[in-house]
Amino acid sequence: MFQVCVQAHFDAAHFIRNYDGKCANLHGHRWNVVVCIEGKQLDHLGMLIDFSEVKLTIRKVLKFLDHSLLNDLPSFGPDGVNPTAEHLAEFLFMKLKQDLVLSEKRLAWVKVYESPDTWAIFKED
Repeated sequence: MFQVCVQAHFDAAHFIRNYDGKCANLHGHRWNVVVCIEGKQLDHLGMLIDFSEVKLTIRKVLKFLDHSLLNDLPSFGPDGVNPTAEHLAEFLFMKLKQDLVLSEKRLAWVKVYESPDTWAIFKED
């Protein structure tokens, strides 16, 4: 099994509703995102997937989040879920799963770093 991973980042603010701690206050992060695709077969060039194709799709998705207040976005608004690293990883996974053309490959996981020392990973069973 081969895995190809691409890393990108975006800057955004958020706060955690109903949290008893300093993260209940508005604050920002440089969110680093790692997207990993896996598959068994390489193409005739010896590639699982072209890095530039993955980068382009990630940039389109992250552009929507960049320099935003995540709590204002429909998925994370008052009727949505808290914009935690866990929920961001799931949100990005689902969006990228729709947008990437994978054929014989699959989106393995998405990792979202809230800081260099803390992250969350979402993958389907």
